[in-house]
Order: sequence, then C-alpha cells, then structure tokens
Amino acid sequence: MEFGYFTMPSHPPERDFRAGAEWDLQVLRWLDELGFSECWIGEHHTAPWEPNPAPDLLLAQAFRETTRIKLGPGGFLLPYHHPAELANRLAAMDHLSGGRLLFGVAASGLPSDWVMFHVDGMSGQNREMTREALDIILRLWSDEAPFTIEGKYWKVTKPELMFGTLRPHLKPLQTPHPRIGVAGLSKKSDTLKLAGERGYLPLSLNLNPAYVASHWESVEEGARSTGRTADRNDWRLVREICVADTDEEAWRLAVDGPMGRMMREYFLPLLGNFGFLDYLKHDPAMADSDVTVEYCARRNWLVGSPKTVAEKIETIWEELGGFGSLLTFGFDYADNPRAWRHSLELIQREVLPLVGHLHNDPVAHAAE
Repeated sequence: MEFGYFTMPSHPPERDFRAGAEWDLQVLRWLDELGFSECWIGEHHTAPWEPNPAPDLLLAQAFRETTRIKLGPGGFLLPYHHPAELANRLAAMDHLSGGRLLFGVAASGLPSDWVMFHVDGMSGQNREMTREALDIILRLWSDEAPFTIEGKYWKVTKPELMFGTLRPHLKPLQTPHPRIGVAGLSKKSDTLKLAGERGYLPLSLNLNPAYVASHWESVEEGARSTGRTADRNDWRLVREICVADTDEEAWRLAVDGPMGRMMREYFLPLLGNFGFLDYLKHDPAMADSDVTVEYCARRNWLVGSPKTVAEKIETIWEELGGFGSLLTFGFDYADNPRAWRHSLELIQREVLPLVGHLHNDPVAHAAE
C-alpha cells in the first residue's frame, strides 16, 4: 500500500486566491519531502470552496519545487477543453515534469459548471464529451499525420508537413503517455467502467466504506467487456484522514477544525442538494439529518492516533478486498499548518509501517 493525496483544492471562501495557492504549494513540498507517492489536483469553475479553474498552473509551479512525487490534474474537466489544445498542453507539461505527470480525467459534476459552459449534464452529455475528447487526445499522441477526426462535439485535424517546416510535434515524454486516472462517485459509475475497460487508474471518492465496494464492481465490469483483468493495485481510495498523537487531539483538529468546517458549511449541504447523502450512510434507512460531521468522523473518516487510524485502514481493506493507494483528502489548515504537517508526517512514519503488510498480488492484464 502507498499513501497519496487528493485535493480539490479546498479553501474557505474568504481565503485570498493567491494565499490559497501558496498553501497548496507548501503542502505539495511537504508531500514530496515525506515520501507520498502522488497527488491529484481538481478543477472547478463555479465553487468558491473549490477555487481552482486551472490545475495545470499550480502543477507547473509544483514540478519546479518537488523532485519525486507524481502530480496530475484530478482531473481535467474534458468537456470544457478543446482536445487538441489540451493534448499539446499535457505533452508540454509532461516534459516540464521530467516524466512525473499523471493525467486525471473527469466529466464534471457541478450543475453550475454545466450552466456556465452550456453542457447538458443531466442527459449525460458531459460523459459523452469526456470519452470523445479523451479518444481524440490519445489519437493525436499516437497516430501519424495526416488524419481528421469528425466527432459529435469536436472536429480535429492532425496536418501533414506544411511549408517544409510546420508540423505537429508535441508528444508526452512518457511512452506512450502519462498514466491516466478517472474518479467515480455513484454506483454503476460510467467513469469507473471506463477505467476498467482501458486499464486506467480508478479513484473512488470519499464515501461510506460499504458503499464504495460497488465501485470495484464497476471497474471489473468494464474490464470484462474488453477482455482485461482488473488489478486492485491500481485502485485509489480518497479518504478524509487526520492523525494526531492522541485520538482526542485528532478528533478536535478534524471535527472542530477546517475539515469539519468545510464539511459542515459546504460539502454535506451540497451532497444533500444532489441527493447523494445515501453514499455516506451505513444504513440507507437513516435520516439525512443524521449525516452530520460527527457521524462522518465516526463512520467514514480516518481520525485518531496512528494506531487507531491503522486499525481503521485494515478494517476497510478487509471489507473491500484490497486496494493499491490511500489518498488523503486535502484541507486548508493554513491557520494551523503545524497540525496538518504533523498529521502528514504521522501518516508516513507511523501509520504506514503498521499497514505495510497489506498488499495485493500483482495481476497480469489479459490485454493491453
């Protein structure tokens, strides 16, 4: 098992945008120093609690200030980008990263973003656009010119040599391309089926451990449809994690701190408006009003001393049948940075040795 990081990034609405970005960069430096394996950075356009419309700008800075950790958008919202333009930007970024770029793909789930870009998310248009854009990007990286793709949403040409010197020339440093990851939330998630179909990295967002078991079923269903064997080592789970020297201190820092505030003021009400609170319940019959910060901290979050958190991780591992990486959900502790730094340090130096015996047998894929 490895520990990574997933950040929206989340900041309180009153946080100055630049100050929030400075916090994110500081955390990325810590993650690199402490040995976290990877970090995924979200893209959102209309969420004051998730103010990051351009993850590549943060990534470009972070690659200059880190040396080992793999970084990527988590993910680029493909319906909002021209695939040819994004293919070139990603290729350039992979070179700037020295081959440490991850390519996160997302279909966009915020209705306010759909309205801004005139994408019909209710009909699934965002998912159609995501698949089409990804196919175009991959073909631009792999196929020789000339060719033209006439899709439902985009028409793209890769031209042959012009005037003896002009030609498409940007391809990723990594061969054939950076590893691709896709995040999923709902049961029967289309994006998680896509991960299984193509051997991408599935990322399960922060849900009730019992509910998230359905995600692996989607990955396996997608894998079977293309003759693959899904590999649990590829599976990433996003989880709220706060570790301190004692259970009591961790609870205070999480529930009464920035993690609890963000969930109380933003994330839980948002999930309620979407009808998604069932994803956090251990019993579907319980009332939505009972899904509180305290409930989530007890049932879903990994909060406590290193020993307590390690025991919770092992329980989740056994319930799910194994996974490859646990991604710490990022929060803005800029007003108490020592506490968040200490939590990250405890995760790597004390929790990881206690769960190091949890591993999956490697899987040989049936198809490339």
